[in-house]
Parts: sequence; C-alpha cells; structure tokens
Amino acid sequence: MSLISSLFAGVTGLTANSQAMEIIGDNISNVNTIGFKSSKAVFSDIFSTILTNGSTTSQLGRGSQLQGTIKQFTQGSFESSSNALDLAIDGSGFFVVSPTNTTGTFFTRAGQFRLNQNGLVQAITGEILQGQQITTGTTSTTVSDIDLAGVQSAPQATTTFTLGANLDASSTAATTFNSPIAIFNTVGTQLILGIQFTKVAGANQWTYAVTTSEGTVTSGASGSVTFDNSGQLSLVRGAAVADQNIVIDYSSASTSAATQTLTWDLANAAGTATNGKLTGFAAESNNNSLVQNGFTTGTLTGLTVSDKGVIAGLFNNGQTDDLFQVTLADFLAPSGLTRQGSNLFAQSQESGQGVLGLARTGGFGAIVGQSLELSNVDLAEQFITMIQTQQAFQASARIITTIDDLLTESVNLVR
Repeated sequence: MSLISSLFAGVTGLTANSQAMEIIGDNISNVNTIGFKSSKAVFSDIFSTILTNGSTTSQLGRGSQLQGTIKQFTQGSFESSSNALDLAIDGSGFFVVSPTNTTGTFFTRAGQFRLNQNGLVQAITGEILQGQQITTGTTSTTVSDIDLAGVQSAPQATTTFTLGANLDASSTAATTFNSPIAIFNTVGTQLILGIQFTKVAGANQWTYAVTTSEGTVTSGASGSVTFDNSGQLSLVRGAAVADQNIVIDYSSASTSAATQTLTWDLANAAGTATNGKLTGFAAESNNNSLVQNGFTTGTLTGLTVSDKGVIAGLFNNGQTDDLFQVTLADFLAPSGLTRQGSNLFAQSQESGQGVLGLARTGGFGAIVGQSLELSNVDLAEQFITMIQTQQAFQASARIITTIDDLLTESVNLVR
C-alpha cells in the first residue's frame, strides 16, 4: 500500500469520527426533548485488497466508515405534570398521530397533548392523537381522531328514591309534615316531588299525598303509613310493607318529558319488611336523608386518563363517563423506523408493519397520565463517547501529519 493510500486512510478516520461527533451532538442537544430516543454510531472498516492471492494474512484495509446509526428505544424517566393530557408510555408502544395538513400516520413517544380550538386532542407539533371512541361502555374498533368537542353527559331520569324521615308519634291529629324530594325527568329538568304527611287520630299512623312541581301525579298520589309499637313501619296502604310506584304524566307541563314511573323504596331487599328509613319515633319530625338515582345533563369540566389509556370526562353534574381509549402501535423492529423530525417516526420496510392495540394488552405498555417521558440520553455516557471520538479524530489527524512527514522524506531522497 502506498503512502498516498495511507494518507486517505487517515482521511476516512477524520470523516467517520466527525460524523460520529455530529450524532453525539444531536443526542446531547436533545437531552431535554420529551420522548427523545438517543442514537449510537456504528462503524465498519473499508476493505481494500489482498497483497498475495489467497492469503488471509496479507489483507489490507483503507480506513473506516460510519456504517449507520442505531436508535436506542430504552425507557426514559417520567416527569409529573399538571395537565391531564400529558401522557407517557411505560413499556412498549408508540402514540399514533395524524397530521392535520396531509395524509398519513406517524408515531411518537412524546405525549404532550392539548385540546385545540376544535376540541381535538392535538400534539404541540400539530398532529391529532388517534383513539377509539367509547359509547355506553363499548369500545369501537375504528381508529379515529380523538374529538372531545361538544361532549356532554346525557341526563338520567329518576326511577327510584329512598326517603329517610321520622314522623313524630307524639304529634296531635291533623298535624302535617312535608318531605320535598328533588328528582329529574327524562330531559334532565329538576323538579320537586312533595310528600305531605298528615297525622291520623288515635294511632301511630299518617296519611300522605304526593304532588309535583311539574306534571300530574296519575298513580300512587295518596296512601297511608302505619308504624308498630317500636316505631318501625309495619303497614303501607293498610297492607304489608312494599315499595310504592308513583307515576307522573308531563303531557300538560311545559316540558316535553316522557311519562315517569318512580319507585318509592320502603321495603328491604327481600321485600318482606321495612328498610328502616321511614320511622315513627316520638321525636320531632325531620327529613334526614334522600337517595335518588337521577341527574341532569352535564358539561365537561375536566379529564382523567387511566393506565389503560381510557380518557374519561368529568362533568358538572357529578358524573364521570368514558369517552375514548388511546390507540397504541408497536413494531417488530422499532430501530428501523424513519425519523421525521418533531419527535415523529414513520413506518419503513426495516421497521416492519405496525401493529395497533390498546395499553396493557398483549405486549403493549401502560399509559401514565399527567406524566411525560423524558429523553433517554445519558449525559455521562455521551461525554465518555465524546472523549473517545475526539481521541480517535486526533489520532486520525496524526496519521495524516505523519504520512506528510514520510512523503517529505521521500521527496528529499533525490537531494
């Protein structure tokens, strides 16, 4: 091998190590980039020739080259956040996002998401997070944009109520006591169901009359309750204790609600005796509790995300509803993904076909809400690699200066 060839061997060392330094610089500069995955330089030798045909001991190389880079998808640490839509993946998988101004799908580990002006869950870089809508507890199989615009909690009409009250056994005849009960109809309107109790002379018994602030009570509007010598409910309408039905018709009301049937819960689970909520003790009449199962419509006030990636809405009517489940993707060879910038990756032939799934199923990791995955760059490791690369670069430069001295000596041979 000539001196000139040796000179170019040193040049390849300069080129390869300068490219490696660029990779190190990229890693270090992204130490604070959310979801960033560091790269590692891979070198290979450049084979030149065999001096003696068939001899394996006389092979000469002509330097080194940067063969490529390997993306390191090791887990990054987590950082807590106050934003409910800041998400991190603990384990395998990528968030699936779709750009707003072009077609296609990208993948990312950076989970900094926000609601945009259209109610879509959007990444800081503009891509829309993909997920599967949840309707009445069933998760759709179709992957689409996570759209939270106009989300409301539908009202639920009251179907049953339990009144906790005491009717004073020592009251005189014709004494009245009122129990107002807040209920909701089928369109979410709150109304007051009034039950007025009137003491009967000569017994621990009260009659009752049911009225409503809207509509008309067409069934169960009146009756009586009788208490035994222990103050416990023993008879309802002169018969054994049983739950009572109250029907309200709204055809004459201003609201367009459907006819509503309410169950007044008076009996125990077996339906054979009192549940103990309505009593007739010799103490001042009072309302002490009310349990009913209806609620009005609600608007979205907050969000939570579970470890399975279920985005649930918190509504001002006190309800919580599951809205979407975040879709994840995984690859057989994630190091083969193509970098697109802005923390995005694209599928390539080397990565293999992406597999879609949900968090905590199969090989997919869990989703951590109100958290962000930090860069997996290890600064100590990068600085050590930087020192090694610098020394290799300097040594390659020394090869060039040494060959230059040898060439000078060769030129001086003619003197």
